[in-house]
Amino acid sequence: MQTLPDSIKKFLLENKVVTICFVDTNNQPYCINCFYAFDENENALIFKSSYGTKHETLIKASAAVAGTILPDQIQFTNLKGIQFNGSVKPDFMLGASTFNAHYAKAFPMSLMLPGYFWIVNLTYIKYTDNTLGFGNKTVWNRDLEQA
Repeated sequence: MQTLPDSIKKFLLENKVVTICFVDTNNQPYCINCFYAFDENENALIFKSSYGTKHETLIKASAAVAGTILPDQIQFTNLKGIQFNGSVKPDFMLGASTFNAHYAKAFPMSLMLPGYFWIVNLTYIKYTDNTLGFGNKTVWNRDLEQA
């Protein structure tokens, strides 16, 4: 597995909200915005969902997803952001206690709300950082070998 660049890791740890896009069986897209915690060891995003949501019906084992993460404050000339691909799985398939504890540490109030956790295993990330020059991109792919 390719090591995640420090610049991408730092960005994922500094931010809190992700847009995750699903596609249903009729190829209709559906997006959600939610809080996430980043697990550096697994290169995974963890999010919590309520019971009975539309996206719950769209998530299957290893369901492909795509998404974006932007900072809370956006300045055009200093824009930073992530586009990603991955697969989403329910936490019980991946060792729930570790992921739940990780998310609860980031968002303690989440323990008071009913719901369950999902994990997005990141497989591809394109990180744009215009502070390093307009259009500066760093790309990471889980499956590529390190050079």
